[in-house]
Amino acid sequence: MSEQFNVAQLVEENARRRADSPALVEPAGTRWRTATYRELQQRIEREHAALALAGLHAGDKVSVFVRPCIDWVVLIYALFRLGAQPVLIDPAMGRAGVLRCVERIAPRGFIGLGLACALKLVFPRAFRSVEVTIAHGALPLGARTISSLRKQAGEAPARAETRPDDPAAVLFTSGSTGPAKGVPYTHGMFRAQVAALRDLYGMHEGDVDVACFAPFALFGPALGLSTVLPKIDFSHPARANPERVVRALREQRAVQCFGSPAIWRRVAPWARERGFVLEHLERLMIAGAPVHPPLIEACLSILGPRGEVHTPYGATEALPVSSMSGRAVLAEHRARTESGWGNCIGAPACGVTARVIRIVDEPIGEWSDALCVKPGECGELVVRGEQVTREYEQEPAHTLAAKIRDGARVWHRMGDVVRLDELGRMWFQGRKSHRVETADGPLYPVAIENIFNTHAAVRRSALVGIGARGSQEPVLVVELHDAGRSSAELACEILAHGRRVPAARPVSRVLFHRAFPVDVRHNAKIDRPALARWAAGQSR
Repeated sequence: MSEQFNVAQLVEENARRRADSPALVEPAGTRWRTATYRELQQRIEREHAALALAGLHAGDKVSVFVRPCIDWVVLIYALFRLGAQPVLIDPAMGRAGVLRCVERIAPRGFIGLGLACALKLVFPRAFRSVEVTIAHGALPLGARTISSLRKQAGEAPARAETRPDDPAAVLFTSGSTGPAKGVPYTHGMFRAQVAALRDLYGMHEGDVDVACFAPFALFGPALGLSTVLPKIDFSHPARANPERVVRALREQRAVQCFGSPAIWRRVAPWARERGFVLEHLERLMIAGAPVHPPLIEACLSILGPRGEVHTPYGATEALPVSSMSGRAVLAEHRARTESGWGNCIGAPACGVTARVIRIVDEPIGEWSDALCVKPGECGELVVRGEQVTREYEQEPAHTLAAKIRDGARVWHRMGDVVRLDELGRMWFQGRKSHRVETADGPLYPVAIENIFNTHAAVRRSALVGIGARGSQEPVLVVELHDAGRSSAELACEILAHGRRVPAARPVSRVLFHRAFPVDVRHNAKIDRPALARWAAGQSR
């Protein structure tokens, strides 16, 4: 019989060791509201009792539409403790996308703010599986509130006797690089992620973490950190108020922070202009899209001498896979990056096995070492390990396309093209689905964009293909620092600037776009398919 384990145990253990230490901190006007580890554990137990009173059971899937805050963290851990599975869907994907995801997962429970409860009333078909509805806030028609349930509930039931392989949650991908898919997590996978993050970054109990990406507010209590949730809209990081982020970092003397490149493109220049130095910040983790050298430089300029920028690599299906030091990127890898090698994402993290296989779009049923390419060749990255998920929820076709069976183990196809250097480090080339198939062979976007991005006028660029696969024309779409500068002369200048590097010579044309479309979760991944459609329209 396998061991019992529930991810909520990690908070319980921290509550015993660190009872009076801050677990969660959030803004309350001009001050801060704090929950200690003892208070957090007590609140989780009360919430567990309230959820059980409402009629939720172990094994139930429960859609959660509550904004990230202390109450949200309490709710998620109470569901873990109950043995239920919180289903987390990014509301930024829009109403239609949210409704599709809910209908596909068919949750038994629903917990949401007033607006989410109203959505449930207006679109009952998508929520027809829901038997238990709980309002988190004001009382809508036909629902009980979590606050009233807390008052009525008695003593908390015992923690559910789950095992590492038991389901713990369903986390949806953002839908930015394909349809949004539900990713089942087990209690053991969460434990493996916590251990991997601690080992990868040397996190210590009591470290103050500012979570600018909502899932990190869940990792913090499991790691024994003091986690601060700044006052930002977690669904739209590109709109983050830099003053609020800097306030949280400085007033709470943060040791680490995790956020999207979109946030740091706002925070770094804002802080630098005002002469702020984040002297306590030792680990600044930036992820969600490729992180380019100029952003690393800007962030390092506002950190103290002990500060470092890290660029974690992974996905909802596998996290963390690897990480790279920003100082190493600038000192050791920048020349390669800007000559077409791609972005160095480092060696595989502890516990992760990685391979590079030949590029095919079809499913691969069984693993074979013959799939692997030679070192230095481009191919699709595949990974396995305890923190790597094994399937998609209710999505057999997507599971078949993304997973490779290897006996009792499963490889996950990351959908990213990489190549290995002489030291076994991985260099990211771009998404497999974004490759441009020319008559002379494939081109990989990120590797080529890095070359053109060194032009002073270029804010960012996107390589797209126009025409039929196999004979596509490679076109570079450019977003300028100053959109008013766009001209035919500047297009020729940018083209000439990039084509001095052999890897970029196949690029035939430059088009200007005022503001790139980006993903809904991190507001940083470029929507290249949308730009390709736009570029094709410019050619008619």
